[in-house]
Amino acid sequence: MADNNLDCPVDFIIIDENRARMVAFLVLILGIICWVQLNWGVAIFLMVDFGLRAFKLNAYSPLGFLAGKLTTLFHIKNKPTDRAPKRFAALMGLIFSGIIFLTLVTGLLTIAQIMLFILLVCAGLESLLGICIGCYVYTYLKKLGFIKQ
Repeated sequence: MADNNLDCPVDFIIIDENRARMVAFLVLILGIICWVQLNWGVAIFLMVDFGLRAFKLNAYSPLGFLAGKLTTLFHIKNKPTDRAPKRFAALMGLIFSGIIFLTLVTGLLTIAQIMLFILLVCAGLESLLGICIGCYVYTYLKKLGFIKQ
């Protein structure tokens, strides 16, 4: 889904869009588990995995590895896209999962559930509809002057 008013980050490194969407689907599943169980272990796992992907260590991402296996298993074709929007979304996921972890261990369950809900919406939109909320956030932060390019 393209929006001409969006200003997504670019780094001209091509990745597989369908694999990234599969990762988002796995995040959605883990996020639901975290929501149901209020399990801070799942939040740590998500935080680590988002961190690996945000800091260009995709080769070590368990979700990235599993997504690659699933896309191969289900014969999902490669769809090229720029990596930068997915890295920005992973950085946002790192921040959200870090807040989720901290709020779960400190007993701030309502805040944890609100943050989990936002994470679930973002992962759901990306995985099921191909809508990257990260591009909207990036555009907004750039307009506010928080991001210089």
